[in-house]
Amino acid sequence: MIRLSKLMSYKGLCSRREADRLIEAGMVSVDGEVISTLGTKVSPDANISLAEQEKKVTVILNKPLGYISNLPQNNQKEAIELITEERQCGEGEIPEGLNVAGRLDINSKGLLILTQDGRVAKAIIGGEMEKEYIVKVEGRITEDVLRRLRFGLSLDGMRLKRAQVDRLQRDVLRIVLIEGKKRQVRRMCELVDLKVLTLCRVRVGPVRLGSLPEGKWRIIDSSCFLHKATDGGRSRGSGRRASQARGRGDGGRDRSSRRAPSRGN
Repeated sequence: MIRLSKLMSYKGLCSRREADRLIEAGMVSVDGEVISTLGTKVSPDANISLAEQEKKVTVILNKPLGYISNLPQNNQKEAIELITEERQCGEGEIPEGLNVAGRLDINSKGLLILTQDGRVAKAIIGGEMEKEYIVKVEGRITEDVLRRLRFGLSLDGMRLKRAQVDRLQRDVLRIVLIEGKKRQVRRMCELVDLKVLTLCRVRVGPVRLGSLPEGKWRIIDSSCFLHKATDGGRSRGSGRRASQARGRGDGGRDRSSRRAPSRGN
């Protein structure tokens, strides 16, 4: 048996602190039964669900060049400035308290996720959710270059995880990553003597940029990210932690509160 709050954290539903808050508020059900007592222990295989009213808003934005994802400096324009009524596609109130989940640097464009839901941010940033980029480059694209981009490069003294890399046109690559080191796509290309001319993110996990016009945004269903993180497509790290939870019960140290930094490409 394992504490409910700890299992919620292992499954990527929320942090342990937020889990305690939700449990006290009667917002958590285990196998169909509402649990409101802190410290309750449950089976590691328990089915956990949250009350509908706890759902929070997630939006996608087609970020143009020249906008920084967050933490602007020296009068830089911030992406959140584009979340206005005039730029909205579809319906719904303009959400407040949005945070970026997976940055794009000021010279990159495309799909940017902003969310009120810490679970969504954790699923995107903390796991191995795929991020897909279309990259126009300058330089020779050989089979050896493609092979090295797919696997074999290192950044910051660490070997990069395997990437999907395809040549779409003479000077255009499709790159799919499952990690998010700072400016990773650009730095990978530099290592194989390619210069990035344009970089556009077109997909994060199950969500595609599609036909959303540049500079526009719309509200999406957050659950697609949560299912990806907690069902069959969950991150490998979450799976390992859940297995460890079964093996050691409630005695191990909790590492779930260590949030991975949001990186830009």
